[in-house]
Amino acid sequence: MKRRIFIPLLAIGLLITSSSFKNDFFEIAKQVEIFTTLFKELNMNYVDENTPATLMDNAIKGMLEDLDPYTVYWNEQAVEDARIKNSGTYTGIGASVRTLNDKIIITEPFKDYPADKAGLKAGDEIIKIGDVRLSDFEDDAGELLKGAAGSTVELTYRRQGKTLNTTLTREKVDVKAVPYYKLIEGDIGYIVLQKFNRRTTVETKAALEDLKGQGAKKIILDVRGNPGGLLNEAINVVNLFVPKGEIITTTKSVIEKYNKTYKTRNPPIDTEIPLVVLVNGRSASASEIVSGGLQDLDRAVIVGARSFGKGLVQRPKKLAYGTQLKVTISRYYTPSGRCIQALDYWNRDENGDPIRLDPKEYNKFKTKGGRTVYDGGGILPDIELESAKFSPITTALLKDNSIFDFATEYYYKNPMTDWNGFSVDDALFQDFIKYLKKNGFEYETETEKKFEEALRRSDDDELMEEIQSSYNALMASIDKAKEKDLVSKKAEIKSLLSDEILKRYFYREGLYDYQVTHNPEILEAVAVLNNESRYQKILK
Repeated sequence: MKRRIFIPLLAIGLLITSSSFKNDFFEIAKQVEIFTTLFKELNMNYVDENTPATLMDNAIKGMLEDLDPYTVYWNEQAVEDARIKNSGTYTGIGASVRTLNDKIIITEPFKDYPADKAGLKAGDEIIKIGDVRLSDFEDDAGELLKGAAGSTVELTYRRQGKTLNTTLTREKVDVKAVPYYKLIEGDIGYIVLQKFNRRTTVETKAALEDLKGQGAKKIILDVRGNPGGLLNEAINVVNLFVPKGEIITTTKSVIEKYNKTYKTRNPPIDTEIPLVVLVNGRSASASEIVSGGLQDLDRAVIVGARSFGKGLVQRPKKLAYGTQLKVTISRYYTPSGRCIQALDYWNRDENGDPIRLDPKEYNKFKTKGGRTVYDGGGILPDIELESAKFSPITTALLKDNSIFDFATEYYYKNPMTDWNGFSVDDALFQDFIKYLKKNGFEYETETEKKFEEALRRSDDDELMEEIQSSYNALMASIDKAKEKDLVSKKAEIKSLLSDEILKRYFYREGLYDYQVTHNPEILEAVAVLNNESRYQKILK
C-alpha cells in the first residue's frame, strides 16, 4: 500500500512542477515572439533610418530600468572591462579618466605610468586621439586610449586655455588592491584597501605580514571609498583576522541554489591584534561585508561614517555573442543576520524612485558579544565622524565636479613642493565658496523637487496665481538655507578639498603620507587603538 500511495504522489508532484514549467515557458516564448515580430516590423517600416543594435540596446535598457541599478546588460566591451577590473591589470595609458560628449578629462594620472611620463595632469581635456577628433566620434572615446603594450598614441589636449600635444607609449598597468601601507605611530600598521579584485587577499595578507614583521601591534584597515567587488575576496580578508569556520555572510534568494552560507576556510594570520576599520558613505558591497562581519563578530572597532548600504549580490550570466547579463541573484546578510540594504528597489514612491528605509523601521540585531546593531542603512560605525560623511550638498559638489575643478585652478596658481604646513584653512574654504558663486554652482534639494511638483499641480487646480508669490518666498528661504548648509558641512568639504588638492602635487602615495598624520578619521583610529580601555569598552 505504501508503494501504491507513494508513486501517485510523486507523479502528481512531477506533474505540478512540469505543468508550472510549461506555463512559464509558454509565456516566455509568447512574449519573445511578440517582441521579435515588433522588432522586425519596426526596422522594416519606420519612417527614419534606425540602427538595429541601437534599438536593441535601448530595448534592453528599458526592460532593466525598473529593476535595481546593479542588474545590467554588458556588451562585449563591457564584459572585457569587467574582466580587466577583476584581474587587477590592463594595458593602457595609466590614468583615471572621465568621458564627456566631446572630450576626455584626465582625473588622475598614475605615478610613473605612460600618462604621467608624457606630462599629462589632472584636469587636462583630451580633444583628439591620433587622427580622431572626439567631437566627431560617436562611440565610447575611452576605447581609443586602449591598445597593445608598446604601441604609441598621439594626444591633443587643452590645459588652462592652451592646446598642447604629446605622444605616449601604452604599457601594462597594475591596479593594486592595496596601493599603500605603512607603519605609523611606532606600532600601528595602516593598510589602504582600495579594491576587491583577484589580488585583494594576497596583497592584504602580504601587507599585514610585512607590517607585523616591522613591529606592528595594532592595525587600521581603510576601506573608505572602496565600492566593493568579488565576494570571496571579502570573506578571505575577514578570514585574516578571525578563525577558520566562522560564518561571515549568508545569501538568500527566491531561487534555492543561490541560498548559501559563506564561512572562513583558512587559518587566520592574527585573531588577537587590535583592529580598526575605516568606512564612509562610499564604502559599499564587499567593503560592507568586511566591516559588517568584523563588527558583528566584535573583532574590530568601526570608525567613520555610515556606509553606502548595498546588500545585494550580482552574478554575470553569459549570453550570445560574448555578451553578459550581470543580474542581482540574492541579498546578503551579516553574521548577526542583518541585511544592510538601504534602498528598496522593489517598492517605489509615486515618482518611481526606490524607497529609502526609514531609520524608525530599522531592526535590532545582536553581535556575537551582545552589542546592538541595526539593519537597513549600511554599516553604522561605532565611532561616527563628521569629516567622513557625504551629505546631499557634498554629493552634489562631487557630481558637479566643483571640488575637482577648484583643485585644478588651485594647482596652477599655487606652487607646492612640500605638504608640511598645508591645510584647507578657513581662508581657503572661503575661496572655495567664492569660486562656487562665481561659477554659478546650483543643486536641487529633495524639498525643492517636492515643492516644484506641488506648484505644477496647483496649475491644474487653477491655484498657481494665488500661491506663486508664497512659493517664490519659500524658494528664497531654501536658497539661504542651502548657503548655510555649505558652511555647516565645512568639515567634510574641507577633507575632500584637501585630498583632491594634494593628489595634484604628490600623487596618491603623497596624499596617503599626508593623511596618516592629518586625516581626522585616521587620527581617531590611532587614538582609540592607543587607548586599550576605550577600545575594549566599545567592543564589550
